[in-house]
Amino acid sequence: MTAALEVRNVSKWFGDTVALSDVSFESSPGVVGLLGHNGAGKSTLFGLLAGFSSPSQGTVRVLGLDPRDDPSVHARMGLVPDGEGLWPFLTARQTVELLARHRGVTAYEKAAAAALSTVGLVEAADRKVAGFSKGMRQRVRLAQALAHDPEVLLMDEPLNGLDPAQRRADVDLVRELGGSGRTVLVSSHILAEVERMADRVLVVVNGRLVAEGTPAGVQELLAQSARTVRVETDDPRKLAGLLLREAHVDSVGIDEHAVVVHTSDGAQLAVQLPQLAAKARILLLRVIPIGEDLESVFTRLTASARGAGR
Repeated sequence: MTAALEVRNVSKWFGDTVALSDVSFESSPGVVGLLGHNGAGKSTLFGLLAGFSSPSQGTVRVLGLDPRDDPSVHARMGLVPDGEGLWPFLTARQTVELLARHRGVTAYEKAAAAALSTVGLVEAADRKVAGFSKGMRQRVRLAQALAHDPEVLLMDEPLNGLDPAQRRADVDLVRELGGSGRTVLVSSHILAEVERMADRVLVVVNGRLVAEGTPAGVQELLAQSARTVRVETDDPRKLAGLLLREAHVDSVGIDEHAVVVHTSDGAQLAVQLPQLAAKARILLLRVIPIGEDLESVFTRLTASARGAGR
C-alpha cells in the first residue's frame, strides 16, 4: 500500500542557507504532528508537499505523485496555510464557494455548505469575514481546504493566535478529520498541542528530523534527557550534599535558598528528590525546570538523536 505522504532523503537549500537536511518519513491515514521551533523548517517542508517548490535533493510524493510535476494531485489535497489570505468583503460562504469553483467542484454550493458545517460555521456562513475573530477566520480557511473532500490535509500552525477555548475546539476538529480516514499533517511549535492532536509526532530541529514516534514516546525521551532544575528548600546545603551522592546528578550549585541541580536523568531525579527530602526532613518549597523552552528541548533531542546515530 502506497503511503499518502512520502518524503525520501529530502534536502532544501536557498543559497548558502540549508532549510532542510536529509529528511525522510512516511505517513498514512490519521493525524501526524510536525513539531519544531520557529525557523526549524516546518513551512519549507509544507511548501514542498504542497508543490510550491521542488527539493534540492531527494523526492517528495503525495498519494504516489510528485506534487510539483503532477497537478492532478491537488484535487486530492487540501492546504491550510499559516497566515491570513482571506478577502474581508466576502462572506464565509462566498469565500469557500469561490475556491471550490476554482478547484472544479461541480456542486460547489453544496460542497461549501458541507465544509462550513464540518467546521461549525453554519450560523455565521453569510456574515462577512471582516467581522470574524481569528479563530473563525482560521475555520474559514479550513473549510476552503475541505470543500473538495481531499484525502490529504496539510495544516501549518492552525492554532496560532487562538484563545484556549478555540484551541480546544480546533484540536477536537483535527482529531475528527484524522479519524475520518484522511491523512492530516499538522505543524506546531507547542508540544502539548501536538500531543493532543496527533497519534504520531515528527520533531524537526534546524532542518533535521531528530525524533519520531508516539507522543508518549517523545515525552519519555524528554524525561530521560539531561536537564537542569532549581530546587527551593529550607536547607539547600544539606540537600546539595545528599544529591551529590546520586549517580545521575552531574553537579549541584547553591543559589541563595535553592539548589541548582544538573542531572543526566530527569525522570530519576523526579522520583528520588522527594524521597531524599522526606527521609532527611528537608522541606521542598518549589521545583523549577530551567531551560525547558522549546529551543532547549530541541537541543537535547538533537544531542540524543546524534548519539543514536540518526
